[in-house]
This record gives sequence, structure tokens and C-alpha cells, in this order.
Amino acid sequence: MSAFPLPVTCERKMAARGEKRAAERPAQIKAKRAKLNRKKKSQTERNTKTVTFSLENEETTENSQTNIISVPPPVSTGKWTNKERVLVFSSRGINFRTRHLMQDLRTMMPHSKADTKMDRKDKLFVVNEVCEIKNCNKCIFFEAKKKQDLYMWISNVPHGPSAKFLVQNVHTLAELKMTGNCLKGSRPLLSFDPKFDTEPHYELLKELFTQIFSTPRYHPKSQPFVDHVLTFTIADNRVWFRNYQIIEEDASLVEIGPRFVLNLIKIFQGSFGGPTLYENPHFESPNTHRRMIRQNLAARQTERQMVKEIRKEKRKEEQEVLTQDVTDDVFATPTEPKEPAVELQPPERQNKKLRLTELKKRTLMKRKGVRS
Repeated sequence: MSAFPLPVTCERKMAARGEKRAAERPAQIKAKRAKLNRKKKSQTERNTKTVTFSLENEETTENSQTNIISVPPPVSTGKWTNKERVLVFSSRGINFRTRHLMQDLRTMMPHSKADTKMDRKDKLFVVNEVCEIKNCNKCIFFEAKKKQDLYMWISNVPHGPSAKFLVQNVHTLAELKMTGNCLKGSRPLLSFDPKFDTEPHYELLKELFTQIFSTPRYHPKSQPFVDHVLTFTIADNRVWFRNYQIIEEDASLVEIGPRFVLNLIKIFQGSFGGPTLYENPHFESPNTHRRMIRQNLAARQTERQMVKEIRKEKRKEEQEVLTQDVTDDVFATPTEPKEPAVELQPPERQNKKLRLTELKKRTLMKRKGVRS
């Protein structure tokens, strides 16, 4: 109660005025909307405009001719009905290549939104709340582990399903420097491998990819042109993503980028969790792959060490001393026995003087022969 209460008649009048205004409000709102609708024309009702112009050099006189050009109405004649919005963000700990890949996906999809990095301590169910705050019903979430492994989640928020992939062989637009190019915000064609229609889990992935990567028609940020193709190919139990430009009418293609390979891990019924619908039996985690590489290297090292030890043991072994050589009797040939020669008389002794004279004669003969 106020300090100075109003008379009963004034209170009744004020209450009556409030009720009258409340009753008149819906009628006023309808009248305003009808007035706005009269002023606005739909795109289908818009007619062609005529524009007149004259050359700058010509003087504007009464007899001068003016050229008239008709401008057609806008091409887009529909309404934006598909309200798909995709949230593209990541966790902390990603490297520069993943950051560039996220930026490439955002520029490629005009219906995408960005958000700050999520803390690694938070659980994945928090992503559903972030999507709800951002008014997004689809999500691409990059999760980094050990600063070397990159996982990608694609999900239909908030009811699911969702799929988890291991991202391999990432190449961004700035890294590739391809010759292809396309308009920013143009709508892409989605090309899928025929294998996507053979198995049920591939059919589910195909539906997720179409809803996430296809640009909604008549989106405010999109261009009404189709000048590039997004291809999803299955090879070696992996999904290969490529982006090509359509350069001519005969559908000749030139790659734009980015490119990456998705190795499917699991498909869940809910968004970022829930019962497992499919688990890839061909998937090998990067930890086990690295452990196998280390084990192979360790096995090679142990093998080399064993060979070295065997060589040392062979060297240490004492060599056998051969008492008799086997090859001694190879060249032994039997000889005929000979009787020893016995001299009955002593040998003749020559005089020393005769020997000296003979030597002198020989030397003289040699000198004569040399001189002659």
C-alpha cells in the first residue's frame, strides 16, 4: 500500500484502461504486419527494371538519344527453409595443420559456426550444450590426443547418431597450392562412392555427410552457383575426402583442397556417446601401431646383438692342433732304390802352380777377345 492511496474511482479507471489496451494489442499487431506485407513484394512478383543512360562525351539535348537497358529480377525466387547449422571447433592441444584444416572447412561451408577451444578435462557430453547455446543441430569436433593423434567426431545434435574417425594424411589449402579455385560460399555437389549403398553403416555415414557438408538452398551467406564437387571415396576400409572444381561443361575437374583420410572407429546411437551401433574390425589404434614398430626395431637390434655374440664365441674357441698334416703324402712318389757308389781310389790332387797358370791363360784370352 502506498502512503497516499488513490480514490476508488481512479483505480477503477486505470484498471479499465489497462484491460482496453490489452484487448486492442493483438489487433494493432495484425494491422502493423499487414501494412509491412503490403509494402514488401515477394521476389516472384518483382518485375524487370529499366535503366536509361547516355554517353559522357555527348551533350544532353532534347534530340539526343538515350539507351535503355532492362535489368532482370533476382535469380533466387525461394525461401530459406533448411535451417541446418554446423558447429566446427576443437579441443585444446591441436597443431597448426589441424587449425588450418578447421579454417578451410569453415570457409568451404557458409552454414558453419565457430567457437572457442574446449578444455580437455571436460567430457564430450558438454559439446551438446555448446551446440544448443550456438543454435546448431550438427557438429564437427576435432579431438587431439598426445599432440600427434587427431580424431574427428561428426554428430547429429542432440539425439544422435554420431561417428568417430581417426584423421590421417591431412593436407590443407595453403599447403597444397592447387590450381583449382571456387567462389566463397558456393553450393557444392556431393559425390559418393557406390560402396556407400552396399552396407548399412556406410549408408548411415552417407546420410550424416550429406546433412553436414551440403549447403542449404537459399542460405543468406551462400552463393546461387554450383562450381565445385566434394567426393567421398571408400578405399582400404577408409573414407577419402577430396574437393574438386568444375571448370567446364564437360565436367572436367581440377583439385582445390583440402584433402584428408577418415578411418572409421565406431558409430554411436547417441550424440557423442551411447550404445555402439558399429565397430570397425579393421581399425588399428595409433598406439598399437607405434608399439609394433618399436617391437620390430627391438627385434632387429636383438638379432644383431646375437650375431655379434656368436662371432665372439667362435673367435674364443681354441683351434685344434694338428699333429700330422693330411696333405703331407700328396706329392710323395716311390723312387727306385740305388746302390751307393764306392770309390776305391783316392781322387787326384792337382798342383797349385798348374792351377795358377791356367787361370792366367784364361784371363789373357778374355782380354784379347775384348780388345779384338
